[in-house]
Amino acid sequence: MDVVKAAQLSGRTLERVVVHPLVLLSIVDHYNRVARDTRKRVVGVLLGTSSRGSVDVTNSYAGKGPRLYPQLGLAAALASPMPFEEDDKDPRIWFLDHNYHVSMFSMFKRINAKEHVVGWYSTGPKLRENDLDVHALFNNYVPNPVLVIIDVQPKELGIPTKAYYAVEEVKENATQKSQKVFVHVPSEIAAHEVEEIGVEHLLRDVKDTTISTLATEVGGKLAALKGLDARLREIRSYLDLVIEGKLPLNHEILYHLQDVFNLLPNLNVNELIKAFAVKTNDMMLVIYLSSLIRSVIALHNLINNKMLNKEHEKAEDSKPTAIPTAAGS
Repeated sequence: MDVVKAAQLSGRTLERVVVHPLVLLSIVDHYNRVARDTRKRVVGVLLGTSSRGSVDVTNSYAGKGPRLYPQLGLAAALASPMPFEEDDKDPRIWFLDHNYHVSMFSMFKRINAKEHVVGWYSTGPKLRENDLDVHALFNNYVPNPVLVIIDVQPKELGIPTKAYYAVEEVKENATQKSQKVFVHVPSEIAAHEVEEIGVEHLLRDVKDTTISTLATEVGGKLAALKGLDARLREIRSYLDLVIEGKLPLNHEILYHLQDVFNLLPNLNVNELIKAFAVKTNDMMLVIYLSSLIRSVIALHNLINNKMLNKEHEKAEDSKPTAIPTAAGS
């Protein structure tokens, strides 16, 4: 397997990881085929490109660990996909068939020579003890691989991806040996125009037609507010742990938090308070007028319906009644 030049990744700190929809669909399909309704996770290889501190994950394929069944032959062994083997009791015991990855990558390279190995994925849903060991294996194929954890059964709002890369951590007092640790890197979901069309076509079948566009927009805003609330609670929890001394002080995180606070508007300015009040009153006036118009239209339809019923009753009364003739006359 070709190794990417070190200048592409190792010489620059990773700033973000972009995951495409095709990768998410492939990983979910991999999980449903192999580890559905179990506590196991699945592992595979991520393909894509990297430039200027950004990793673009455009494709993936599942790993495969061999299981031998002598009585059934080699065909049965190949037909039983075991992406990743690990001991539930001892996390130090695990197996990943990297020879299989080498052959798979050579076939993928014939289709798209621009894609190379950028890392690996796991359905976690969290980091595990042996992830650093697995990560070290992928250093043979790319200088600075990324690990993307996909939560196939998310219980919280937000994107289901978390990306990490490994760095060498050196203690300040130099009394302890340096060790590899995972560092979180921002991840996002993005797609090319062709991918967007395909995703929209897939979502067309699962969309609830009984929900209006307004309800969809309101639901989206509500989901965004819930996600914001979850992030604020996470920030508060982190700051509480720092104050209590349970976590070390990280000046970079505090610097980013200060940037967020600097972007907040000053609500103590009279002009801003007045502008908010005027804007709110204008919106409430439109809602009030809409309610009045809706009520007037409902009354108008009710009156028209009542008048129409009266006209039908008059028409029925004005019809001449037929006199029955006596039998035998």
